[in-house]
Amino acid sequence: MTSLRFWKCAVAMSSVLAVFLLAVVTVTASPTLSARQSITALTTAQINAFTPYTYYASAGHCTPSQTLVWDCGTDCAANRDFKPVASGGDGAFVQYWFVGYDPNLDTIIVSHQGTDFSKIVPLVTDTDFFLTELNPLLFPGIRPSIKVHNGFGDAQASSATDVLAAVKTAMSKYNTASVTMVGHSLGAAIALLDSVYLPLWFPAGTTFKTIAYGLPRVGNKAFANYVDANLHLTHINNKKDPVPIIPGRFLGFVHPSGEVHIQDSGEWAACPGQDNPSTQCIVGDVPEIWDGDLSDHDGPYNGVVMGC
Repeated sequence: MTSLRFWKCAVAMSSVLAVFLLAVVTVTASPTLSARQSITALTTAQINAFTPYTYYASAGHCTPSQTLVWDCGTDCAANRDFKPVASGGDGAFVQYWFVGYDPNLDTIIVSHQGTDFSKIVPLVTDTDFFLTELNPLLFPGIRPSIKVHNGFGDAQASSATDVLAAVKTAMSKYNTASVTMVGHSLGAAIALLDSVYLPLWFPAGTTFKTIAYGLPRVGNKAFANYVDANLHLTHINNKKDPVPIIPGRFLGFVHPSGEVHIQDSGEWAACPGQDNPSTQCIVGDVPEIWDGDLSDHDGPYNGVVMGC
């Protein structure tokens, strides 16, 4: 099923979402944030260290014509030294994306467009979705037991080779071996799949990390285990955002480790393990989708609200 067919079908099925679901780096540590299950509070310095990446994730919502000349308002101004290399996507068949170099961070940035809550929920809960193997042409050597949401897989595949070419160009031009993937919502899911895909095409010594915001569950337990063993992932969830708890675990989906949960108080908690059930983490704080708050999906993430 193509990305377009899947997206149209998902939107058409959004009216049955409620029935389907029923069936189925660093703020000063606060004494109010307990050490339950080894959960720790980030310091102000740690939190602020994420901010440049947050603006890059937000800029992923901007059109290719804006990001290619790095003229997209506040999001671009926040990282004014950024050197764009390539951008693409049409926002309909292919999510927007851009690749470039940050000389202050000395890393290549890969950012993918997110989407709003009304679109991401049907995509990840529509009854037509399924777990599928990764495309062996894009992901050579990845075990068939590793499976991902087919809609996310289609979305990532639609720009994969163009992004790979742009990253190679940027690394050669700016003589760096560091790559950072960022994204929000659907863009976070694509960024996570890119973080599995891209290292397969680069030599040892290239470093990769991924910072995702409002990340839905992307794959099964084997996928989460692979991410934990091979990748450097941080996924940041804002307050009672319901997107990170879908698709449901009862459908075989599992979050990798690396969660940071922004509390209602504004404190940021580092939650160890996969799908940590503590009420200080997203799974415990939002046990069901109706317990969530849609307005939390776009932020703010340390003052940054996602969107161009």
